[in-house]
Amino acid sequence: MGIFKTSSTRGIAGGLIGLVLGLAACVPSALATGQAQAQARTGLPLNESKIARARFGADADWYAGNIPFFDSADPTLNRIYYYRWQVFRAHQRDLGARGYISTEFLDDVGWQREPYASLNDATAFHIYEGRWLRDRRYADDYIGYMYSGGGNDRHFSESIADAVYAHYLVDGDAAFAVRHLNSMEHIYGLWDDHYDAGKKLYWIEPLLDATEYTIASIDASGGRDGFTGGEAFRPSINSYMFANARAISRLAALKGDTATAALYAQRADDLRNAVQASLWSDALQHFIDRYKVDNAFVHYWTPIQGRELVGYLPWYTELARDEHIYAQAWRHLLSSNELGGRFGLRTNEPSYPNYMKQYRYDKATGLRECQWNGPAWPFQTTQALVAMANLLNDYNQDIVSASDYVSLLKQYARLHLQDARPDLQEDYDPDTGKPIVGLPRSHHYNHSGFDDLIISGLVGLRPRADDVLEVNPLVPADPRDPDFLPYFALQDAPYHGHLVSVVFDADGRRYGRGAGLSIYIDGRRAANSSRLGKLTAHLAQAPPKPVERRIDLAVNLVKTDFPRATASVNNDPTMLHQAIDGRVWFFPEMPNGWSTVGSSHPQDWYAVDFGHPVHLSSADLSFFANQTGLAAPNDLRVQVWRDGRWTDVVLLSRPRRPVAGGVNRIAWRPLVTDKLRVVFTPAPRKALRLVELKVF
Repeated sequence: MGIFKTSSTRGIAGGLIGLVLGLAACVPSALATGQAQAQARTGLPLNESKIARARFGADADWYAGNIPFFDSADPTLNRIYYYRWQVFRAHQRDLGARGYISTEFLDDVGWQREPYASLNDATAFHIYEGRWLRDRRYADDYIGYMYSGGGNDRHFSESIADAVYAHYLVDGDAAFAVRHLNSMEHIYGLWDDHYDAGKKLYWIEPLLDATEYTIASIDASGGRDGFTGGEAFRPSINSYMFANARAISRLAALKGDTATAALYAQRADDLRNAVQASLWSDALQHFIDRYKVDNAFVHYWTPIQGRELVGYLPWYTELARDEHIYAQAWRHLLSSNELGGRFGLRTNEPSYPNYMKQYRYDKATGLRECQWNGPAWPFQTTQALVAMANLLNDYNQDIVSASDYVSLLKQYARLHLQDARPDLQEDYDPDTGKPIVGLPRSHHYNHSGFDDLIISGLVGLRPRADDVLEVNPLVPADPRDPDFLPYFALQDAPYHGHLVSVVFDADGRRYGRGAGLSIYIDGRRAANSSRLGKLTAHLAQAPPKPVERRIDLAVNLVKTDFPRATASVNNDPTMLHQAIDGRVWFFPEMPNGWSTVGSSHPQDWYAVDFGHPVHLSSADLSFFANQTGLAAPNDLRVQVWRDGRWTDVVLLSRPRRPVAGGVNRIAWRPLVTDKLRVVFTPAPRKALRLVELKVF
């Protein structure tokens, strides 16, 4: 029933917490109210509660007091920024006592890790995004799952250790950051099975690099296929392993383990030297693959025959040295005849003989399947834009400008829109901007990042390990530039135990707080400048606050196990399970949950059998509504199984009327039972869909 509270310095302090805490948890608007009062006191420009209600409706409480709020002169950037937080929220799967993880697909796919529905290829993006939430349990739990729950199964190549260090740079929680260091080292060592000691490089099959049908795999098949095969020494896996080695080194130093720090620093240096010596092509002016496989079509150590977007990974991890020869690669990204498509960045160039040739189709629908031989993929677009932000912040070059960054970020934002509605898909035609795959699984795909590109890129909040708060917006300073933004604001981003805000107003008229660029720490102006450019302020690390976790006792990952659900109607096992599977989303394209459609009962019920007595004191219920027959119920009541019959529970806290598209939190005095059910009175002539029932 209770709230478990954990801290990196105190461990698990919990157990079952009493009624006072339980009731406090039933007032979700308290945080938003406190935030609004603080906002009025400090005079920050954005009304977060108002924005949350406008953007998220009944689900506003999850966002208010949690996400950093953003505003700019570009309405599409604003819209997609908030949409991507909706995508992030929708992909948080509650595993109960195991905590939260981030999923890639909303629904199940055949290659996910069972029974959790996780995949490890986009995990780094999820952590980079989640580190900016004030509620640290989402990123913290996910990291714990990856390193102590078996989530990092090496299904795909990854840079998760690097993301953990990036997470530490934001929250400053050193004790948590080093907690999984041993597991990081263990997993790093497992990749020796993909290491060529003679070449001092890692190799991988493109499919296991999450990029099937690349040049390497297509050409290794003689142009006939490319889903599997094509093992190669790639810039991707070597950049990931470089970043992970560097992260392990830095985390070991944080722990005081100088020997391990030195060992992994050397491994990172060795990889940097090998990548630059062997994977840089003078002829193509790009980082490219070399073949590991040797067959009738391709030969060991020969380079692939074209440029790919993956060649920017050495800047994504800052493996590439700051030398003019390497910076030339960025000309290809900006060229419309090469990697710079009109509507999206191409994964390889049109000059490749098999550019955009479709090899694979979904058997069930006949629709096109995923390929990386030219389509624009948000996955690699994210990597390219992070790489560009690193180039602009940490390298000396004159090829790429802040205007290029904003232009490509806007292009990426527009890809999210389908018929003027946000719905991020798997991949796109870079010359039309239209989705390619378009399968039922593809809606609201969480395989990339975006909000971190706004926060650390465009706004320029650059996380550091020291007590310097650095802001370097990647926005052109010249008002005549077509990508100039006359105003933007990022408000209340958690950073080193404080809330940081960045406000730029070219003439002072948008926000009424003076012209120029300002940094605020906990609502107080800490630095300002009359012009755009790098700005710093002193910011001492504050102790990390404990993380509170309410444990959902109703969640079920395996349908044959307890807890088990039954209902008055529609006892389809899949539908019943979806209402207690730990997943909450409200996107209409992806139906989720148990429904009363077809019922003629004046009331219906949904019950959970826990299989043994449990302590309970509250529940969260989420409903979906639409214009075609689904609505939240008019009323509900809770019953528990007691003395061989269902008995009503006296509710101490509940919404006046249940709402759809958000969480309805109810509470009662603590009790012990092995079964609970909720009885619903439907709205007139409407069915209901219970998206999720969580019980605490």
